[in-house]
Amino acid sequence: MRRVKRSLREHITSDIFPPGRGFGIAVRMASSGGVQVAGEAIEVVCGQLLFVGFDGTELPRPLAEAFGRGHRGGAILFKRNVARRHVEAPDEVDLLQVAELNAAIVAAAPSSLPPVIGVDQEGGRVKRLGPPVLQVPPMRSFGDKDPAVVEQIAKAVGEELAALGFSMSFAPVLDVDSNPNNPVIGDRSFARDPEAVARLGIAYARGLARASVLACGKHFPGHGDTEEDSHLSLPRVRHDRARIDAIELAPFREAMAAGVLPSIMTAHVIFDAIDPDAPATLSTRAMQRLLREELRYDGVCISDDLFMKGVSPSGGADASEVARAGVRAIEAGCDMLLVCHAGPAADACHAALVARAREDAAFEARAREAFARGLAMRARVAPRPIVDVAELRRRVGAQTLTSIVCGC
Repeated sequence: MRRVKRSLREHITSDIFPPGRGFGIAVRMASSGGVQVAGEAIEVVCGQLLFVGFDGTELPRPLAEAFGRGHRGGAILFKRNVARRHVEAPDEVDLLQVAELNAAIVAAAPSSLPPVIGVDQEGGRVKRLGPPVLQVPPMRSFGDKDPAVVEQIAKAVGEELAALGFSMSFAPVLDVDSNPNNPVIGDRSFARDPEAVARLGIAYARGLARASVLACGKHFPGHGDTEEDSHLSLPRVRHDRARIDAIELAPFREAMAAGVLPSIMTAHVIFDAIDPDAPATLSTRAMQRLLREELRYDGVCISDDLFMKGVSPSGGADASEVARAGVRAIEAGCDMLLVCHAGPAADACHAALVARAREDAAFEARAREAFARGLAMRARVAPRPIVDVAELRRRVGAQTLTSIVCGC
């Protein structure tokens, strides 16, 4: 554990530039190990685009070595990575195990390449951490709340995540619940009204920022009006552009204008009015023309999981298929790629990105742009897990939802 604490201290004391109003790609680190983006080896550039999952409650040695070489940029934790404290209380999280796992990820990475460590902790049916971590209901339960209350709830959630060593929460959901037959969004959305979704989503993102946790608005350009689940198939939205502007895009546009979204997650959904030939994740029209040029968003664009059948029909069983999707996503305009499962897919994706960059100067430039943008975001908020169990217990589980809502 001494090695973990020493490496972690290097991350904490690095002179990292403070967050600015925008989320542009300039990278400036004052430490002697600062990154020179233009001259970084292409294997590192492409590796830093990968945001990966793994099995088990300890960091696998091959993954630790990949982080050490600079060949991974982030990790996402799931329930399979979280140990339980007691057989009698199967939902109760071993806080120290989670914090030490995140500390091991931090320690494995070079100090000049701080990893992003993320988790899905929306509340309701989408949460990876049980008690004593604050348990919140689905976002729909906040639909009638004052935005100030939602901001306080998000701040409380973020403070606990930060103590455990997470630097990103994959929230808020900015999808509008406009289709009652939607099998995957539903009560994960704040409301059926786009103005309410925008208002509460902005408040939630601000709360996370106050806790020094990166928000990730999802699922761009919108997953609320599909009748299929992109984990299982490729949904299609047939509405015209005027309707998409008024409903699906409205919360994203407002949150981007408010400057509260350091990152967004894409939707594996085809929008006929934007690009009838490709899901948004793999579409230059969606990621470049719409997101960058029209909406002028300069934050980090993270793909949804490439194992999902919306972009990989085999569901990840074919590693080469996942790799092809990864290359297309970066080419389209994504900056980081979620590869949420263990196995050969992440290595295959890395190899495919490197090979494409070596043969195509334009793709190499796109990869370097993505790397720089992602590193700028990660440098703002490096993970800082607390590995003292007494301090963890003081920081995590001290607040209840009732006390936050009533302010008592």
